[in-house]
Amino acid sequence: MSYESTVPDELGDPAVAVAAAEIPEPGAVTLVVPTFNESANIRELLRRITESVPARLPCEVVFVDDSTDDTPEVIFQAAQDCPFPVTVLHRDEPVGGLGGAVVEGLKAASSDWIVVMDGDLQHPPSLVPELLAAGERSAAGLVVASRYIKGGSRAGLAGGYRIAVSRGATWLTKTLFPRRLRGISDPMSGFFAIRRSAVTAEVLQPLGYKILLELAVRSRPRRVTEVPFVFQDRFAGESKSTAQEGFRFLRHLIGLRTASPVARMVVFGLIGATGFLPNLLGLYALTAVGLHYVPAEILANQFGVAWNFLLIEHLLFRERRGHRNWWDRVGRFALLANADLVLRIPLIALFVDHFGMGALSATALALVTTFVLRFAGTEALVYLPRRGSESGRGSRTARRAA
Repeated sequence: MSYESTVPDELGDPAVAVAAAEIPEPGAVTLVVPTFNESANIRELLRRITESVPARLPCEVVFVDDSTDDTPEVIFQAAQDCPFPVTVLHRDEPVGGLGGAVVEGLKAASSDWIVVMDGDLQHPPSLVPELLAAGERSAAGLVVASRYIKGGSRAGLAGGYRIAVSRGATWLTKTLFPRRLRGISDPMSGFFAIRRSAVTAEVLQPLGYKILLELAVRSRPRRVTEVPFVFQDRFAGESKSTAQEGFRFLRHLIGLRTASPVARMVVFGLIGATGFLPNLLGLYALTAVGLHYVPAEILANQFGVAWNFLLIEHLLFRERRGHRNWWDRVGRFALLANADLVLRIPLIALFVDHFGMGALSATALALVTTFVLRFAGTEALVYLPRRGSESGRGSRTARRAA
């Protein structure tokens, strides 16, 4: 089946895109829209979806809502005039943020294609037909709406600060994941279409709002294509981007980059090296008040242990913290960290006395050995992986609006 592809104009005119893209048959699409206090945008969003999606294309809209305002009620009222089913999944606990909401929507979707888009109309619904058409004609599993290919634009980003942050985040992610993000010019895009058969929602561990990055790194489909789009101005309300979301994004990047055991070990070692600073500061403070250097060093070492534990908890093993309670993890980690000191001296003596090694080389080998043992012990004894547990997942209520 032949068709043309035309880039929608900056106003996102629905008629332009509908006329420009003929959807190959058969097909069906679920639009997954995560929302947080977007009541002022709902009616216009559903109106534009109604105008944009051809009547011959089976369509459903799934809102995954974390709102504290009347957004669910507004969706229910606005959906009465829609020619397609509309469902609201309201989460009592927003586990995983916007990305977690998208994962809930992926699990609830029943169509061959799933389109993920924001609820503030910065992602024009008029592009939905073209996303699906591009996926069908290229047999792609993932179609990304990109602001950074010819015909695309980030015009809707408000202010130089947000533009600079967007550029920096895009550069950072593509630098950290050059292979996984090959062929994706806009990994920060929240507007994309994916085949239901190309994603396994259970492997996703989102944190914050960059779900495309999570999806591309953990379960990227073999074939990816892109469609240009113009990032629109927000229709109503205020942006949800905050400094807190920025920090969550950085934590998410670290979690993705340290998914392999080797990468985790490297970061574990780097975090351990930073523990020398609180250790030395603690030793200086304790000896300055007159404490003998031996007990001062024992106490100061605990400052380093506490520092390392906090960083490892939040940067390295965030997704594994649910297996044990906080005090249990603290106690086990402290025991392993201090056992490192106790074990190192006998190891050095063993290497020198029984293997004839020099003191320097024996010390270096003992440091490496105890480090590897401490890393393995931390993974196995402190942060055991979950085994099919659904604990920590926020409860939700489903409501069919139309």
